[in-house]
Amino acid sequence: MKQGLLERLREEKEMKLKGGLYHQTQIKLAYNSNRIEGSLLSEDQTRYIYETNTLNMEPNETANVDDIIETINHFSCFDYMLTYADEELTEDMIKEFHRLLKRNTSDERKEWFRVGDYKTRPNVAGDTKTTAPSKVGLEIQKLLANYHQKKDIKVEDIVDFHYRFESIHPFQDGNGRVGRIIMFKECLKNDILPFIIDHEHKLFYYRGLKEYKSEKGFLMGTCLSSQDQYDAMVSYFYPDLTQSD
Repeated sequence: MKQGLLERLREEKEMKLKGGLYHQTQIKLAYNSNRIEGSLLSEDQTRYIYETNTLNMEPNETANVDDIIETINHFSCFDYMLTYADEELTEDMIKEFHRLLKRNTSDERKEWFRVGDYKTRPNVAGDTKTTAPSKVGLEIQKLLANYHQKKDIKVEDIVDFHYRFESIHPFQDGNGRVGRIIMFKECLKNDILPFIIDHEHKLFYYRGLKEYKSEKGFLMGTCLSSQDQYDAMVSYFYPDLTQSD
């Protein structure tokens, strides 16, 4: 892929271009990442929220308020990520991703739930135990230090970081969405074609995370397949920015 994808996305954002790559990426990333985590909003409803700031509902249909808020929040989080995409990933940046994604949700009204800060209570990823709350800060710092020591970041390094981040599970909730935003950012920073994991591949994605220690190929395969899908979207709008270049 030739350099320039980040610049194109930023340019479309600044000019408020409708119907372009930035527009499509915002909708598809918010829809799929939230859907993986249990949001019931459809892609059409996500698009409606993005394009009109309203929600189209069928008669007698209801929507979870948090699903709506977290969809809007995801749009803001993506914009923040684009602003700092070419900068080094930091602990503060990761916490800001979480704050932007979870602000104004019902979780924020829970005294023990820290929006924009690490978890206070133990949690699990699937049925797997994660890092204890008291050790999260140190483990994230070690993860970032090891990652930043790498000279030439490849997609395999970004996927490996994602697995380790999800294994720590630093936040009370929202870890998957933060982790996937990080992957998109790091791909842009390192001139790697980013990807959006489709919610329809959720079970393959979860299997990849669960079995990563013994078999890395499952998670890598899901991510590379998702990369091919995003490559098709990018090449539609910008034929000069294809993975094969």
